[in-house]
Amino acid sequence: MKYKLVCKKCGETIGTFEEWFANNQKCQCGSNYAEVVYPEADYSRLPEQFKGEVKSHFHYFDYLPIDKQENVVSCNEGAIPMERWEHMEQEAKQKYDIDCKVYMYRNDLNGGTHSFKDVSGSLAASVMKEHGVKEYCLASTGNAGTAYATYLAKAGIKFTCFSPKWVDEATKASVQKTGQTLVVSEGSYGDAKAECAEYHKTHNVMMSCGNIDPIRVESKRTIVFECMRQLGQLPTVYMQAVAGGTAPIALEKGYRDVRADFPELRMPRMILVQQDECDPMVTAWEWAKEHNFPVDFQNHYEAKKDCKTRIGILTAANPGNYPIVAPLVRNSGGDFVRVEEARLPEYGKQMQEATGVLMGPASMVCYAGFYKALEQGLIKQNDVVLLNAGEGTDRAQWFVDEVEKLK
Repeated sequence: MKYKLVCKKCGETIGTFEEWFANNQKCQCGSNYAEVVYPEADYSRLPEQFKGEVKSHFHYFDYLPIDKQENVVSCNEGAIPMERWEHMEQEAKQKYDIDCKVYMYRNDLNGGTHSFKDVSGSLAASVMKEHGVKEYCLASTGNAGTAYATYLAKAGIKFTCFSPKWVDEATKASVQKTGQTLVVSEGSYGDAKAECAEYHKTHNVMMSCGNIDPIRVESKRTIVFECMRQLGQLPTVYMQAVAGGTAPIALEKGYRDVRADFPELRMPRMILVQQDECDPMVTAWEWAKEHNFPVDFQNHYEAKKDCKTRIGILTAANPGNYPIVAPLVRNSGGDFVRVEEARLPEYGKQMQEATGVLMGPASMVCYAGFYKALEQGLIKQNDVVLLNAGEGTDRAQWFVDEVEKLK
């Protein structure tokens, strides 16, 4: 058996995705939180695979939960540049006397829909194709829905995306042009999730397990392999904007997978960023720090009321994944930081003038977070910092327009 799913709650072996799908993506104990284990994987062979051209994350086929190459659905995603951005290093040196290296993981260059959701959509389409899944649904504020619509259409799998009433017109068009179905709720993202769950139940349609979905985690953990290939190491600091937090879970999972064969590697300090208009994880983390991280600190969080953010893909007012993500950040020696959403166009202008590149507003939250982390003393001497930029500007014309006004 190439891989098996193991329940994170009770530890029982579930089997392959065939059993997982047959049991409605749950363990017999009722939990939907499972992890993929590769009993015979030899990660010591990874350096051999770093040679030559790497076109997609399926270059790591031996370490992904799919058995037949013929079922791969790909648009050349997941093997994208980690560019060194020296202007950020220069500012760290000039303003804070910090010598560091800064790399930007360019998800805007993914071959699918130009977002970090492409690897998840690609692997999901491949796994579902392999196991004969005919229909799938999920709730999304933007990037996930667009990616899954694209890849599932390519695999010939029917897909229904449920989105909140404020979903932008560009996202609507991106999903609809694939021929897949978009259902726009009359309410919030939470309402869209409830409608998706009802559709799943009523029509017996497979539904995403959300941020802990093992397919999402397995796809995103390949960033560890790419760090090893492109940087020759793991970064000492990993940064990203966060709403739900699949990528931090995946990063830690990827590290655990390879650490026995590469004991010289160290888990990066995770610095996760939220914008002030929707920052429930940061608020919960600040409480935990103030109270010296009590034993159950991860369970102390609240939904943020009246989120006014314009960044749809970072709208998660109820941080249900915080109990999983917060301990990972704590154990890594990391932190959460908050940035001002109103200032993101200024950072966009700065990025564009320095590099000729402009990314989407969620990516700019991460970019701005680097400077906030410097200000708070979270970036140390000789750090190697990797910023995981979530998406390009394809579905954020409003942000492009605001940056242009500043020129």
